Amino acid sequence: MNTVEKASVTELVETTGHAGSEWLSRYSTSLMNVFGTPQRVLVRGAGCLVWDADGKEYLDLLGGIAVNALGHAHPFVTSVIASQLATLGHVSNFFTSPTQVALAERLLELTHAPAGSKVFFSNSGTEANEAAFKLARRNTGDAAIKRTKIIALEGAFHGRTMGALALTAKEAYRAPFEPLPGGVVHIPFGDIAALEAAVDETVAAVFLEPIQGEAGVRPLPPGYLKAAREATSKAGALLILDEVQTGIGRTGKWLASEDAGIVPDAVTLAKGLGGGFPIGALITFGEQTSSLLSAGQHGTTFGGNPVATAAALATLHALESQNVLANATAVGEHLRSALAAIPGVTEVRGEGLLIGFDLDADVAPAVVQAGLDAGFIVNSPGPRTIRLAPPLILTTAQADTFLAAFPAILQTAKDAQ
Repeated sequence: MNTVEKASVTELVETTGHAGSEWLSRYSTSLMNVFGTPQRVLVRGAGCLVWDADGKEYLDLLGGIAVNALGHAHPFVTSVIASQLATLGHVSNFFTSPTQVALAERLLELTHAPAGSKVFFSNSGTEANEAAFKLARRNTGDAAIKRTKIIALEGAFHGRTMGALALTAKEAYRAPFEPLPGGVVHIPFGDIAALEAAVDETVAAVFLEPIQGEAGVRPLPPGYLKAAREATSKAGALLILDEVQTGIGRTGKWLASEDAGIVPDAVTLAKGLGGGFPIGALITFGEQTSSLLSAGQHGTTFGGNPVATAAALATLHALESQNVLANATAVGEHLRSALAAIPGVTEVRGEGLLIGFDLDADVAPAVVQAGLDAGFIVNSPGPRTIRLAPPLILTTAQADTFLAAFPAILQTAKDAQ
């Protein structure tokens, strides 16, 4: 038997001794320019902190865009991943594994899914929404009246692969790739009357985000999800909730929609589910919806692999056992309340640790840069909007360092304009 060779990432990649500018130069000559120029070269993380190639420390208030629910290098999650990878890393979907079955059962339990509900595992949120798109296409209706339309909302973001992109509303994302899969109609955000007028017996499904993250953290108004459930049930359409960004504790609840008093037909998850490890999921509610896709009609090579499902099980266990959802609620309330009192902040929205706030000038991109210079990672989904989606383990003390620094960050951004 060969001797096992061990190596660290540093030995393989030489992560030390190179300046960020050197890495960025190498990036520009080797990677596609679909993301633009990276803001920094990050080399290490621990909890809510990350460090770049030049040794600068940052408080990560974006969490990989709502992905790193437990922060960086969480010891329990990393130990479970390493243990599973050393045991069984990948099998094809001709087979299953205990972690795949156990995670599916756990998700059905956490979402209070009724009998007959099922789970399909993917590798990302856009793939989960692709599966949901195909699910919707299978809700065809009868021979007399075919269901061919799918309803989404203005401002929606459901991903960038072709089916998910058809659901996404932003014209700049859509136009270069048209013609997109047809039949998708975008209706005004939050307008119940427009929803009720649009949903008839020709509609196969309605896709909704309980909170639109990429549009600047816009929650659906009270009563909208209930109205959507009533309209879709009456028309025979599916109600599909995209909780890729809002699910798995991000809003202080397992699902942002769970207080709406409804049972959807399907929910998509990803981002925080794996605690940083790639995984997505489509959950179908009830036997009728779960039977729409049959053997051979959808698939994935890597979805539901033992390592990804072990990572997700570890993440769910840590979130629950360490009372992280309650922390997300408390720290999120503290942040929103304090942000609302800062001069120059005109509106604060969100729930738990998914927060968007508007500024009194079009300086949000400059705020991102000034924040980086001051040691804080934030995001600007719009010219006046800042989004925060930090690890759910963010402490009040860490939040206070940002709150104390933000007035100066905002002023620096304004001065730079």
